[in-house]
Amino acid sequence: MTPLAATAVGKRYRARWAVRDCTFSVPEGKVVALVGPNGAGKSTLLRMAAGLVRPTTGELRVFGTPVRGRIHPDVSFLAQDRPLYGNLTVREMARLGASMNDRWSTGRVEEVLALQAGVDENAEIRTLSAGARTQVAIALALGRLPRLLLLDEPLSDLDPLARDETLRILMAEVADRGTTVVMSSHLLTDLREVCDHLLLVDAGRVQIEGDVEEVLARHRILLGPVTGESELEGARVSATRTQRQATVLLRDAGPVPPGWAEVAPDLESLVMGYLRASRDRRKR
Repeated sequence: MTPLAATAVGKRYRARWAVRDCTFSVPEGKVVALVGPNGAGKSTLLRMAAGLVRPTTGELRVFGTPVRGRIHPDVSFLAQDRPLYGNLTVREMARLGASMNDRWSTGRVEEVLALQAGVDENAEIRTLSAGARTQVAIALALGRLPRLLLLDEPLSDLDPLARDETLRILMAEVADRGTTVVMSSHLLTDLREVCDHLLLVDAGRVQIEGDVEEVLARHRILLGPVTGESELEGARVSATRTQRQATVLLRDAGPVPPGWAEVAPDLESLVMGYLRASRDRRKR
Protein backbone atom coordinates (compact mmCIF):
# COMPACT_ATOMS: atom_id res chain seq x y z
CA MET A 1 0.00 0.00 0.00
CA THR A 2 1.27 3.47 -0.90
CA PRO A 3 2.71 5.17 2.22
CA LEU A 4 1.90 8.71 1.07
CA ALA A 5 -0.13 9.98 -1.87
CA ALA A 6 -1.36 13.45 -2.76
CA THR A 7 -4.10 14.33 -5.22
CA ALA A 8 -4.38 17.96 -6.37
CA VAL A 9 -3.33 19.15 -2.90
CA GLY A 10 -3.16 22.87 -2.25
CA LYS A 11 -2.77 25.13 0.78
CA ARG A 12 -3.63 28.82 0.71
CA TYR A 13 -2.81 31.37 3.40
CA ARG A 14 -5.03 34.37 2.69
CA ALA A 15 -4.11 35.48 -0.84
CA ARG A 16 -0.94 33.36 -1.13
CA TRP A 17 -0.74 29.72 -2.17
CA ALA A 18 2.03 27.89 -0.27
CA VAL A 19 1.24 24.65 -2.12
CA ARG A 20 -0.89 24.31 -5.23
CA ASP A 21 -2.19 21.39 -7.27
CA CYS A 22 0.40 18.86 -6.02
CA THR A 23 -0.11 15.27 -7.10
CA PHE A 24 2.43 12.56 -6.29
CA SER A 25 2.81 9.06 -4.87
CA VAL A 26 5.65 7.98 -2.58
CA PRO A 27 6.83 4.38 -3.07
CA GLU A 28 7.15 2.07 -0.09
CA GLY A 29 10.50 1.31 1.52
CA LYS A 30 12.32 4.17 -0.19
CA VAL A 31 14.23 7.25 0.94
CA VAL A 32 12.56 10.19 -0.76
CA ALA A 33 14.46 13.45 -1.21
CA LEU A 34 12.06 16.39 -0.96
CA VAL A 35 14.01 19.30 -2.43
CA GLY A 36 13.40 22.86 -3.54
CA PRO A 37 14.32 26.45 -2.65
CA ASN A 38 13.29 28.22 0.53
CA GLY A 39 9.57 29.00 0.40
CA ALA A 40 8.87 26.25 -2.13
CA GLY A 41 6.23 24.57 0.07
CA LYS A 42 8.27 21.64 1.40
CA SER A 43 7.51 22.22 5.08
CA THR A 44 3.84 22.85 4.34
CA LEU A 45 3.61 19.56 2.45
CA LEU A 46 5.21 17.64 5.32
CA ARG A 47 2.98 19.30 7.92
CA MET A 48 -0.12 18.45 5.87
CA ALA A 49 1.04 14.84 5.55
CA ALA A 50 1.49 14.74 9.34
CA GLY A 51 -2.04 16.03 9.87
CA LEU A 52 -0.92 19.31 11.48
CA VAL A 53 -2.19 21.51 8.62
CA ARG A 54 -5.42 20.97 6.67
CA PRO A 55 -5.25 21.29 2.88
CA THR A 56 -7.32 23.99 1.24
CA THR A 57 -7.88 21.77 -1.79
CA GLY A 58 -7.29 18.13 -2.68
CA GLU A 59 -6.51 15.17 -0.48
CA LEU A 60 -3.56 13.43 1.16
CA ARG A 61 -3.68 9.72 2.01
CA VAL A 62 -1.34 7.81 4.32
CA PHE A 63 -1.41 4.04 3.76
CA GLY A 64 -4.74 4.50 2.00
CA THR A 65 -6.35 6.48 4.83
CA PRO A 66 -7.29 10.14 4.25
CA VAL A 67 -5.38 12.53 6.52
CA ARG A 68 -7.98 14.20 8.73
CA GLY A 69 -6.28 16.58 11.15
CA ARG A 70 -4.32 14.06 13.25
CA ILE A 71 -1.12 12.13 12.81
CA HIS A 72 -1.49 8.58 11.53
CA PRO A 73 -0.33 5.94 14.07
CA ASP A 74 2.20 4.62 11.55
CA VAL A 75 3.77 8.06 10.98
CA SER A 76 6.50 10.00 12.79
CA PHE A 77 7.14 13.65 11.97
CA LEU A 78 10.22 15.67 12.90
CA ALA A 79 9.51 19.38 12.46
CA GLN A 80 12.20 21.88 11.56
CA ASP A 81 11.97 23.60 14.96
CA ARG A 82 12.64 20.33 16.88
CA PRO A 83 9.83 20.67 19.48
CA LEU A 84 11.32 19.35 22.72
CA TYR A 85 10.83 20.34 26.37
CA GLY A 86 14.00 22.18 27.38
CA ASN A 87 13.67 21.59 31.12
CA LEU A 88 13.54 17.78 30.75
CA THR A 89 16.55 15.53 30.48
CA VAL A 90 16.98 13.33 27.42
CA ARG A 91 15.97 10.30 29.48
CA GLU A 92 12.88 12.09 30.83
CA MET A 93 11.94 13.16 27.31
CA ALA A 94 12.04 9.52 26.22
CA ARG A 95 9.80 8.51 29.14
CA LEU A 96 7.35 11.26 28.18
CA GLY A 97 7.29 9.92 24.64
CA ALA A 98 6.47 6.46 25.98
CA SER A 99 3.56 7.84 28.02
CA MET A 100 2.10 9.71 25.05
CA ASN A 101 2.27 6.93 22.43
CA ASP A 102 0.40 3.63 22.37
CA ARG A 103 3.20 2.09 20.29
CA TRP A 104 6.64 2.95 21.60
CA SER A 105 10.04 1.30 21.89
CA THR A 106 12.29 2.68 24.61
CA GLY A 107 14.87 0.17 23.46
CA ARG A 108 14.87 1.66 19.97
CA VAL A 109 15.35 5.18 21.37
CA GLU A 110 18.29 4.03 23.49
CA GLU A 111 19.77 2.14 20.55
CA VAL A 112 19.67 5.20 18.29
CA LEU A 113 21.08 7.47 20.99
CA ALA A 114 23.94 5.02 21.55
CA LEU A 115 24.80 5.22 17.84
CA GLN A 116 25.03 9.01 18.00
CA ALA A 117 28.25 10.11 19.67
CA GLY A 118 28.12 12.86 22.25
CA VAL A 119 24.49 12.68 23.45
CA ASP A 120 24.27 12.55 27.25
CA GLU A 121 20.95 11.00 28.31
CA ASN A 122 21.15 12.75 31.70
CA ALA A 123 21.60 16.23 30.22
CA GLU A 124 18.73 18.70 30.11
CA ILE A 125 17.53 19.38 26.57
CA ARG A 126 18.17 23.13 26.91
CA THR A 127 21.87 22.52 27.61
CA LEU A 128 22.42 20.57 24.39
CA SER A 129 23.78 22.00 21.18
CA ALA A 130 21.43 22.38 18.21
CA GLY A 131 22.98 19.30 16.63
CA ALA A 132 22.54 17.18 19.77
CA ARG A 133 18.89 18.29 20.08
CA THR A 134 18.35 17.16 16.49
CA GLN A 135 19.91 13.77 17.29
CA VAL A 136 17.59 13.37 20.29
CA ALA A 137 14.58 14.36 18.19
CA ILE A 138 15.46 11.77 15.55
CA ALA A 139 15.82 9.07 18.21
CA LEU A 140 12.40 9.96 19.62
CA ALA A 141 10.84 9.95 16.15
CA LEU A 142 12.14 6.42 15.61
CA GLY A 143 10.83 5.40 19.02
CA ARG A 144 7.32 5.44 17.53
CA LEU A 145 8.42 2.57 15.22
CA PRO A 146 7.01 4.38 12.19
CA ARG A 147 6.29 2.88 8.82
CA LEU A 148 6.50 6.39 7.36
CA LEU A 149 9.07 8.86 8.69
CA LEU A 150 8.70 12.54 7.73
CA LEU A 151 11.81 14.66 8.36
CA ASP A 152 11.99 18.42 7.80
CA GLU A 153 15.64 19.49 7.33
CA PRO A 154 17.03 16.82 9.69
CA LEU A 155 20.65 17.40 8.64
CA SER A 156 20.83 21.20 8.85
CA ASP A 157 22.21 21.41 12.42
CA LEU A 158 24.58 18.44 12.21
CA ASP A 159 28.32 18.45 11.68
CA PRO A 160 29.74 16.12 8.98
CA LEU A 161 30.31 13.20 11.37
CA ALA A 162 26.82 13.50 12.89
CA ARG A 163 25.29 13.73 9.40
CA ASP A 164 27.07 10.53 8.42
CA GLU A 165 25.85 8.78 11.60
CA THR A 166 22.29 9.97 11.04
CA LEU A 167 22.21 8.87 7.41
CA ARG A 168 23.53 5.44 8.38
CA ILE A 169 20.78 5.13 10.98
CA LEU A 170 18.14 6.06 8.42
CA MET A 171 19.50 3.60 5.85
CA ALA A 172 19.43 0.85 8.47
CA GLU A 173 15.85 1.79 9.35
CA VAL A 174 14.83 1.34 5.71
CA ALA A 175 16.80 -1.90 5.26
CA ASP A 176 15.78 -3.55 8.54
CA ARG A 177 12.18 -2.37 9.00
CA GLY A 178 11.13 -1.35 5.49
CA THR A 179 10.41 2.18 6.70
CA THR A 180 9.64 4.81 4.08
CA VAL A 181 11.51 8.08 4.70
CA VAL A 182 10.55 11.45 3.20
CA MET A 183 13.31 13.93 3.97
CA SER A 184 13.59 17.57 2.99
CA SER A 185 17.08 19.00 2.78
CA HIS A 186 19.29 21.52 0.98
CA LEU A 187 22.33 19.25 1.39
CA LEU A 188 22.11 17.59 -2.01
CA THR A 189 25.49 15.87 -1.84
CA ASP A 190 24.47 14.00 1.31
CA LEU A 191 21.05 13.12 -0.10
CA ARG A 192 22.55 11.58 -3.21
CA GLU A 193 24.22 8.92 -1.08
CA VAL A 194 20.96 7.63 0.39
CA CYS A 195 17.88 8.70 -1.57
CA ASP A 196 16.10 6.46 -4.07
CA HIS A 197 13.26 8.76 -5.10
CA LEU A 198 13.11 12.47 -5.95
CA LEU A 199 10.32 14.94 -5.30
CA LEU A 200 11.30 18.44 -6.45
CA VAL A 201 8.92 21.22 -5.45
CA ASP A 202 9.12 24.86 -6.49
CA ALA A 203 6.63 27.69 -6.10
CA GLY A 204 4.29 25.23 -4.40
CA ARG A 205 4.13 22.82 -7.34
CA VAL A 206 5.75 19.48 -8.10
CA GLN A 207 8.36 19.95 -10.84
CA ILE A 208 9.89 16.44 -10.90
CA GLU A 209 8.87 13.17 -9.32
CA GLY A 210 10.34 9.73 -9.85
CA ASP A 211 13.08 7.26 -8.96
CA VAL A 212 16.41 9.09 -8.96
CA GLU A 213 18.13 6.82 -11.49
CA GLU A 214 15.22 7.06 -13.93
CA VAL A 215 15.01 10.84 -13.59
CA LEU A 216 18.75 11.24 -14.12
CA ALA A 217 18.67 8.93 -17.16
CA ARG A 218 16.12 11.23 -18.85
CA HIS A 219 18.41 14.27 -18.58
CA ARG A 220 21.68 15.28 -20.22
CA ILE A 221 24.05 18.21 -19.87
CA LEU A 222 25.46 19.40 -23.20
CA LEU A 223 28.45 21.71 -23.55
CA GLY A 224 29.12 23.51 -26.79
CA PRO A 225 29.25 26.76 -28.73
CA VAL A 226 26.81 29.52 -27.82
CA THR A 227 25.99 29.99 -31.49
CA GLY A 228 24.90 26.37 -31.86
CA GLU A 229 22.13 26.14 -29.23
CA SER A 230 19.42 26.06 -31.88
CA GLU A 231 20.75 22.67 -33.04
CA LEU A 232 19.89 20.95 -29.77
CA GLU A 233 16.92 18.59 -29.62
CA GLY A 234 14.94 17.98 -26.44
CA ALA A 235 13.13 19.95 -23.75
CA ARG A 236 15.44 22.68 -22.51
CA VAL A 237 15.39 22.96 -18.71
CA SER A 238 18.03 25.64 -18.19
CA ALA A 239 21.21 27.07 -19.69
CA THR A 240 24.25 29.05 -18.59
CA ARG A 241 26.57 30.85 -20.97
CA THR A 242 30.01 32.40 -21.16
CA GLN A 243 31.33 34.29 -24.17
CA ARG A 244 32.48 31.05 -25.78
CA GLN A 245 30.50 28.17 -24.28
CA ALA A 246 26.94 27.23 -23.44
CA THR A 247 26.02 24.62 -20.81
CA VAL A 248 22.50 23.33 -21.37
CA LEU A 249 20.43 20.91 -19.27
CA LEU A 250 18.04 18.98 -21.51
CA ARG A 251 15.25 16.50 -20.80
CA ASP A 252 14.74 13.70 -23.34
CA ALA A 253 17.62 14.96 -25.46
CA GLY A 254 18.03 13.97 -29.10
CA PRO A 255 21.29 13.12 -30.92
CA VAL A 256 24.29 15.19 -29.86
CA PRO A 257 25.25 17.63 -32.66
CA PRO A 258 28.88 17.90 -33.85
CA GLY A 259 30.93 20.21 -31.66
CA TRP A 260 28.97 19.42 -28.50
CA ALA A 261 30.05 17.28 -25.54
CA GLU A 262 27.58 15.25 -23.47
CA VAL A 263 27.76 14.82 -19.69
CA ALA A 264 25.47 12.76 -17.46
CA PRO A 265 24.08 14.95 -14.63
CA ASP A 266 24.26 14.02 -10.97
CA LEU A 267 21.50 14.83 -8.49
CA GLU A 268 23.00 18.18 -7.50
CA SER A 269 23.46 19.49 -11.05
CA LEU A 270 19.97 18.30 -12.02
CA VAL A 271 18.26 20.04 -9.10
CA MET A 272 20.35 23.18 -9.56
CA GLY A 273 19.33 23.30 -13.21
CA TYR A 274 15.63 23.22 -12.38
CA LEU A 275 16.02 25.79 -9.61
CA ARG A 276 17.98 28.07 -11.93
CA ALA A 277 15.21 27.82 -14.51
CA SER A 278 12.62 28.71 -11.88
CA ARG A 279 14.62 31.73 -10.75
CA ASP A 280 14.97 32.92 -14.34
CA ARG A 281 11.21 32.61 -14.89
CA ARG A 282 10.50 34.74 -11.83
CA LYS A 283 12.81 37.47 -13.12
CA ARG A 284 10.91 37.84 -16.37
